[in-house]
Amino acid sequence: MAATVEGPELEAAAAAGDASGDSDAGSRALPFLGGNRLSLDLYPGGCQQLLHLCVQQPLQLLQVEFLRLSTHEDPQLLEATLAQLPQSLSCLRSLVLKGGQRRDTLGACLRGALTNLPAGLSGLAHLAHLDLSFNSLETLPACVLQMRGLGALLLSHNCLSELPEALGALPALTFLTVTHNRLQTLPPALGALSTLQRLDLSQNLLDTLPPEIGGLGSLLELNLASNRLQSLPASLAGLRSLRLLVLHSNLLASVPADLARLPLLTRLDLRDNQLRDLPPELLDAPFVRLQGNPLGEASPDAPSSPVAALIPEMPRLFLTSDLDSFPVTPRGCSVTLACGIRLQFPAGATATPITIRYRLLLPEPGLVPLGPHDALLSHVLELQPHGVAFQQDVGLWLLFTPPRARRCREVVVRTRNDNSWGDLETYLEEEAPQRLWAHCQVPHFSWFLVVSRPVSNACLVPPEGTLLCSSGHPGVKVIFPPGATEEPRRVSMQVVRMAGRELQALLGEPEAAVSPLLCLSQSGPPSFLRPVTVQLPLPSGITGLSLDRSRLHLLYWAPPAATWDDITAQVVLELTHLYARFQVTHFSWYWLWYTTKNCVGGLARKAWERLRLHRVNLIALQRRRDPEQVLLQCLPRNKVDATLRRLLERYRGPEPSDTVEMFEGEEFFAAFERGIDVDADRPDCVEGRICFVFYSHLKNVKEVYVTTTLDREAQAVRGQVSFYRGAVPVQVPEEAEAARQRKGADALWMATLPIKLPRLRGSEGPRRGAGLSLAPLNLGDAETGFLTQSNLLSVAGRLGLDWPAVALHLGVSYREVQRIRHEFRDDLDEQIRHMLFSWAERQAGQPGAVGLLVQALEQSDRQDVAEEVRTVLELGRRKYQDGIRRTGLAPKDAALPGSSAPQPPEPAQA
Repeated sequence: MAATVEGPELEAAAAAGDASGDSDAGSRALPFLGGNRLSLDLYPGGCQQLLHLCVQQPLQLLQVEFLRLSTHEDPQLLEATLAQLPQSLSCLRSLVLKGGQRRDTLGACLRGALTNLPAGLSGLAHLAHLDLSFNSLETLPACVLQMRGLGALLLSHNCLSELPEALGALPALTFLTVTHNRLQTLPPALGALSTLQRLDLSQNLLDTLPPEIGGLGSLLELNLASNRLQSLPASLAGLRSLRLLVLHSNLLASVPADLARLPLLTRLDLRDNQLRDLPPELLDAPFVRLQGNPLGEASPDAPSSPVAALIPEMPRLFLTSDLDSFPVTPRGCSVTLACGIRLQFPAGATATPITIRYRLLLPEPGLVPLGPHDALLSHVLELQPHGVAFQQDVGLWLLFTPPRARRCREVVVRTRNDNSWGDLETYLEEEAPQRLWAHCQVPHFSWFLVVSRPVSNACLVPPEGTLLCSSGHPGVKVIFPPGATEEPRRVSMQVVRMAGRELQALLGEPEAAVSPLLCLSQSGPPSFLRPVTVQLPLPSGITGLSLDRSRLHLLYWAPPAATWDDITAQVVLELTHLYARFQVTHFSWYWLWYTTKNCVGGLARKAWERLRLHRVNLIALQRRRDPEQVLLQCLPRNKVDATLRRLLERYRGPEPSDTVEMFEGEEFFAAFERGIDVDADRPDCVEGRICFVFYSHLKNVKEVYVTTTLDREAQAVRGQVSFYRGAVPVQVPEEAEAARQRKGADALWMATLPIKLPRLRGSEGPRRGAGLSLAPLNLGDAETGFLTQSNLLSVAGRLGLDWPAVALHLGVSYREVQRIRHEFRDDLDEQIRHMLFSWAERQAGQPGAVGLLVQALEQSDRQDVAEEVRTVLELGRRKYQDGIRRTGLAPKDAALPGSSAPQPPEPAQA
């Protein structure tokens, strides 16, 4: 039976709350209360705080509708606290009682102490959302079955082996998730949940489904992945509202053919099962995913069902952000990295145990090989050890946001192999409308990134000749006659289309038109033994019967030349009603133009550059509560308004710059001027200039802290930040010289935006604890990087009013936070410094202290300060690696490819 708190026990809880402050402690606990939400799950002693509030009964408590409470508490105290909820929070609509906030030594989430719920919780008449994830429930509490208004029930990561029949009597339930439990069967009454729309039963031990599951008439999504299902009931075909059915990683040997007739089904995931045969209706359906099935293979002679059920499940690893390596054994495993990347090592991929290391790198020009019309969609993933060949290909899934322009373009995973870059065969899998997986099979480890490129078609040309056609542009063909080559050679083509209105605006000629731009590349000797025929469509709106041949120009470009050459007089153009054909002996870029202009080579170069340019705006915003924190970002013009709406709640600043044009992968830098300077030692900073690389589908954002040598007590400092094209020059120009450059005809200057540091009040005094006498200390080590006293002072200067949340995430007790507040109640800066340095002194010599600080900053929504700490550590690591490299101790495998790699291949070969 659930215990209740009354009499001496409740008084003791109230006394414990008073011990952390004075009689007004109840009102001071209400900073955890935001509007009608009370969040106590991230703070030590959440149950004590809630009991204290129940005694105080402040007016705000009666308005609470959303409560979050950690279950990493003493079980008796937790039970006693929950028993108070019906009386004290009668308006509660959402109750989150989750574990998982604590982790074991390997980084895995720990379950909470919750094993049952007080019977009185059934009295929460307004409760619509109940989350009991990451706990130790072995049976579903009886009170849950009496919550008639419950709409969402989350039971993931518990120890449930069955669900009660009475669960089917919840009339309002629309969302139920019971993932990562021990369910072996389902109750037939589950089919009575007529309002249920989403059901997630993945990661359990289910081997059968009850036929009654077909009665879920409102069900939209059903996830049964990673169970032991060997068959499916025919009643699944009765789920007429179903849109998503996930059945991957089971033991299915067959599926009902009627699933293909579900009218609204848009995705059926059958990957990694034992399907050897499939009904034609499903085999040809575009929404069915079948990778990892032995389709078409003969069934093994040995009985499969009893044995298959005993096959051990492939180990699954979920890495946290503080882990950068994991083990792989011959048994294989499935790995999900903290950044969302997934890998699957099949059994037998490696003959001996091996440790895999990974890094997610920011894209740099030397590390990202892009063709002229390619676009980068992801950061760079490095997997080590490099070059180790696996006995079976390893599955790799990279998450990316799809580009808006997808017509005649494709997404591929690009990797480095033997000092050259190449593209892997890539499959796309949709996770959400704006989130896709790029899936490929990799034979060894190296660097990987996701790229959008024009559709590429390739073939192997034999001596007998062949035909190569473009899949994205019908009518673009290349005809190889017999004898064109003695040995088979691989050729590829890419086709890029240009909008007619852009060309007409560039030329100022309404009748100007161009064909698609054709890029041809090949392996082997540069020339063919016999001429190859190329067919291009005539420019849009032009036909072979009406055109003026004097206005038709065939242009040719061979990288790395700077201009396009008019070769019309050097070839024989054969014209039909719709096409132009000509013969060549070697490959490059070809383009048909129809214009009255005579010298079109220079115009073609400008038009080709226009195809590759992005129109962008530059922004510089200052954080409202800390003007010394400046956000710099380069955004495509169509994303500016939405980004500003999101940022202007926390930042303020001038309007974005005028629109400028930039190439994909172009370098530029931001320079602070007129008394403003960068206040940090950063790897991407050269003498106060912040380096950027523009990638149209990445965020291109950096947050920096600025300072000034001018007297801010006398007046505000009105400075500026200017943006310039190119890498930071070796000789950084002075401000006056930079101003002169802005006036030149070929100026590299793009924009200048104002930065204002407000005047300091007298009470604020000098920044960063001038006159402090603090003991020198170092957190970290030489290999991972140090945080010095100066670094910690910089962090302290950024925290502001967020310091209590950071302290609690660092493990500082709530009572200690209250003590520091009281002792230094007139000096906010001293509160922060005292907390941070006293914590650092206690961590002296302890491994993982720096990682704990970064994690606490992230959990406190201070990603900006966490990034600053990471840059300091990265700078320290680089200095350390430079030192050991000079002494010859650096491993050869640690070098990035940018330093010694050859130049990226031409785009047609990518």
